[in-house]
Amino acid sequence: MLAQEETLALGPAAGWALAGLAAVLLLVVGRELRQVPGKLLVLMAAAFLDMVGLFMVLPILPFYVRQLGAGSTLFGVPIGEGALTGLVVISFTVAQLLSAPWWGRFSDRFGRRPALMVALAASSAAFLLFGFAESLWLLVLSRLVQGAGGGTVGVIQAYVADAVPSEQRAKALGWLSAATNLGVAFGPVLGSAAIGFGALDLSPQDGTQTLGRAAPGVLAALLCALNVVFAWRFLPESQDQQPKAKPATTPGAAVRLVLAQPRLPASRLILTYAIAIGAAQGVNPTLVLFLGARFGVTEHTIGWYFMYIGALSVLARTLLLGRAVGALGEARLSRVGIVLLAAGLAALPATGSLPALAAATALLPVGMALTFPCVTALLSKVVPKEERGMYMGLQQTFGGVARLVAPLAYGLAYDELGAGAPFWLAGAVVGATLALRAGGAPPVGVPR
Repeated sequence: MLAQEETLALGPAAGWALAGLAAVLLLVVGRELRQVPGKLLVLMAAAFLDMVGLFMVLPILPFYVRQLGAGSTLFGVPIGEGALTGLVVISFTVAQLLSAPWWGRFSDRFGRRPALMVALAASSAAFLLFGFAESLWLLVLSRLVQGAGGGTVGVIQAYVADAVPSEQRAKALGWLSAATNLGVAFGPVLGSAAIGFGALDLSPQDGTQTLGRAAPGVLAALLCALNVVFAWRFLPESQDQQPKAKPATTPGAAVRLVLAQPRLPASRLILTYAIAIGAAQGVNPTLVLFLGARFGVTEHTIGWYFMYIGALSVLARTLLLGRAVGALGEARLSRVGIVLLAAGLAALPATGSLPALAAATALLPVGMALTFPCVTALLSKVVPKEERGMYMGLQQTFGGVARLVAPLAYGLAYDELGAGAPFWLAGAVVGATLALRAGGAPPVGVPR
């Protein structure tokens, strides 16, 4: 355990550093927004608000699991804190991976806008359920509902692909990712603040009436409901309004194609995305536990760490991604990102001070910023336009399978092998995707 001055109870210097980073972030975003097409600005605003709501509750989820799941067993066998947290987290992924290709197919036929509206409404209901959950099983149910609505990530990516020329897609997807990562930066801080708001007395009469532990979920639900109204009023449809004929390829057939022919360009891109994002995001639950054990982080301070990651993600996507794509191309740049991401994950267990933690952590958002928008942009170029939503949903499904397995595996590694094991394992898995050489072949499309 580190000395008290090395914990994440932020001192004045760290606080001023984060304030400066936030100021730079706002200046950069304000400057870059002038280059974004108007249609994408509305989508980015909706994605930002949605991500703020999600990350108001996600970083504090492990603490809720600890409160509601003490002494839990699975089929009569006691289950450790890390594995239990992983199980709750992957319940979201189960629902997401089952719904994603079907949301994509729905949006290909009837439009991106209707799919997004329904998803946002489902998220609002899920946040309310999260806030008032009094048992572990209700907590899991809230994650399942949230995941079903979260299956529209591929729809959002397809919206971007519809709205911009192919040569600008990686940059446009970077803009979208910047908006979502801005939500990652501010959402956790608002979630931590909401915990304090939950202790306030809301009753004007005698007695005490507080939201208590429900406050983050209630506030996230209200934010999501406002987002529904915003999207209904301002978000235009990106496709032709007329319903289209059924695509020739069904989601099930597309899954079989990826598994049966993994060397196809589309298959390699989907598998690279899935394996890398599963490893990168699958360590998040155990990352919270690791930071608590080594740096004394609590539910009141975890938001600052995620704000740091989110801020760097936005800066990397707005300042670095577009220029780097022009210099290296999407395929080469995605592999550079993979190397940086793997190095950052592997370096985390070696950190013993806040500066070292900040340096290792910085590699994570930069690596992800250079990897995932490029892989998704490449995928949009090698699949038929009329099936773009389905294949991008399929990419999310494969990513969901990886995120389903990864938190449980890393949670077990944390419990059985030690606090550093999940990060060494994740770094090795991300590095292994280099063998797929995603994007290295000419874009020959998806055979019928």
